[in-house]
Amino acid sequence: MLRFSLTSCSWMGNVVAQLQTEREDESVFGSKVAVMECRGMMLTGGILLLPVLVFVTSLLFWPGVLLKAYNWYWRRRLGLVVRYSHSGSYRFCYFSRGTPGGTTPSLLLLHGFSASKDMWLPVINFLPKEQHVVCVDMPGHEGTSRTGAEDYSIQGQVSRIHQFVQSVGLHERPFHLVGTSMGGNVAGVYAARYPSDLSSLTLVCPAGLIYPTESKFIVRLKELEQNITQEKSIPLIPRTAQELEDMLKLCCHTTPRLPQQVLRGLLANRLPNNDFYREVFLEIVGEESRHSLQDHLHLITVPLQVIWGRQDQVVDVCGAAVIQAALPHTQVDVVDNCGHSVVLERPRKMAQLLMDFVSAQEVWDAKSKKLS
Repeated sequence: MLRFSLTSCSWMGNVVAQLQTEREDESVFGSKVAVMECRGMMLTGGILLLPVLVFVTSLLFWPGVLLKAYNWYWRRRLGLVVRYSHSGSYRFCYFSRGTPGGTTPSLLLLHGFSASKDMWLPVINFLPKEQHVVCVDMPGHEGTSRTGAEDYSIQGQVSRIHQFVQSVGLHERPFHLVGTSMGGNVAGVYAARYPSDLSSLTLVCPAGLIYPTESKFIVRLKELEQNITQEKSIPLIPRTAQELEDMLKLCCHTTPRLPQQVLRGLLANRLPNNDFYREVFLEIVGEESRHSLQDHLHLITVPLQVIWGRQDQVVDVCGAAVIQAALPHTQVDVVDNCGHSVVLERPRKMAQLLMDFVSAQEVWDAKSKKLS
């Protein structure tokens, strides 16, 4: 729920300063008092009404702006600070909270396709306040530089995220990497390529595998495969309010009941980026990227946790067994009554599972050091 505080304002005026004459008619004096009180009430009401009018106008005509303002408010409430890091001419946009060097490693969170760092806000709401957490916009998304196709393939995104890690000094102490969906594909390949950077890894409904059971989305994708470059309707790139609702049904087990104005806001914020989303989509489903995680599983050596929604319709939950077959020591947590968007549907559960795993790894590492 959007929460706005209306600043109460009191207006008081001195009705009578001095009467020019003591013989002024009392009824005239009373009329003046009534007029002044009426004006005061109108002024007070106008001041109170102004924020309401701004809110209603924004909701009707600029719902996308209102949603961005809400995300700004939520970041501020959670103590997150938006920052920028540059590597040459390339700019990364991210937010962070806390400082590295605590009892648990830093968390770097990678979002999914067509999302932004803000998708992690519900989970961060349930993380310990002292936990150092960093969320970065993936290449081309939101505030991070938009360049070309070479940066949007999985390997290209991995290289850019490694560039980001170095630019902010996150690699100076092993950190825990988390990725969901497309971000899970990137996170897994990152772990294979740069194992010394990481203390451990969490993959949430990751893309990039060969799934024994094809999901609803994969079936649809195969139908589009022959003419995907011309196809107007890609399930994850909605162009209309109805297509947006269909995407939400695909990604969530329990479809959120959003007012039409909120749907309009979400769509308004996405539409200007649809050409970019299509370019990224074609890269990540192309032959070089589609099974990137599968191809790199055997190179992952850090402790691994997999979290999956049992009712995932985008990438089937059988992917968890695929990973565990390749990496038997993987910890698998399947969340019931949850679809692809674990981060949004079950943020409290996601935060709990994540921190339990990270803390357990720290305890294990401490015991190992004592034994050695």
